[in-house]
Amino acid sequence: MTDSPRITAASWVMVAILGFTWGGTFLVTEIALTGITPFWLAAGRICFAAILMIAIWTALGAPLFKGPVPLSTWTSLGAIGGFSSAIPFMLLAWGQQYVTSGFAGVSMASVALIVLPLAHLLVPGERMTVRRSLGFVIGFVGVCILIGGQAFEASGAQLETAGRIACIGAASCYGISSILMRRLPPVDPIGLSTVLLLIAALIVLPAAWVVEGPPPLPDTQTVVVIAFLGLIPTAAANMLRVLVIRSAGPVFMSITNYQVPVWSVVMGAALLNEPLPPSLLWAMLLILAGVGLSQYGALQRLFAR
Repeated sequence: MTDSPRITAASWVMVAILGFTWGGTFLVTEIALTGITPFWLAAGRICFAAILMIAIWTALGAPLFKGPVPLSTWTSLGAIGGFSSAIPFMLLAWGQQYVTSGFAGVSMASVALIVLPLAHLLVPGERMTVRRSLGFVIGFVGVCILIGGQAFEASGAQLETAGRIACIGAASCYGISSILMRRLPPVDPIGLSTVLLLIAALIVLPAAWVVEGPPPLPDTQTVVVIAFLGLIPTAAANMLRVLVIRSAGPVFMSITNYQVPVWSVVMGAALLNEPLPPSLLWAMLLILAGVGLSQYGALQRLFAR
């Protein structure tokens, strides 16, 4: 796409929904992991989401690109399918065995800082200004304050360095997939979401079999939880992510990663009676200030209308 990003009220609503949805996914994932291994959990949620999206896409006539596309576009599509969910899901599943949860949270927040320079170089209309850069840095500091001492402390695991590299690699995958997705020619968003999930399923299924062996037989509760993860934070959220990136751009989409740790902490307190960190208020103020500063122009245009 060569047109400039269009950030509307609907864009803000969609990133808010994504932040809330992905923030609560950690709690549901913890439940699922009591009945299934990490790679097969990733495979299960991706495959369930792919089956659901195929049904919807087929019912709509299975549209995809709105005109002939070169071979390079299909190559990009394959890369996006791997980088958007399959590879980062596997990297995080492996890496979180050896790093603290705090470091994993910070690595996901770093997606915004990874996207910013990539978008500046590769996406029209996404220039890296001083104001925008400062806003993203302030938001990142807010996330680090929210997570607290766990943000960069060592876990003591023998493979901790490799685990940290895996987490940063997962964050880089999300950033790269956002950039590549924005650069695609005109495409149907539902068709794009479906094809990306199909590609991810083709990657993660054999990988799970190689790493963890044949799939285990989960109990009924685990199947229900995997179905929920496939329906909401994978299928529905993936479609929203496509819509935001294709319309508002990858830089705007990346502010979702600052919301996720906040919602994760708040839901943990509300549903699991976990204590709220005393730094929550200051962290939220910094995150909101960073988002407001980085998106000042979009907010100004929104309220002007």
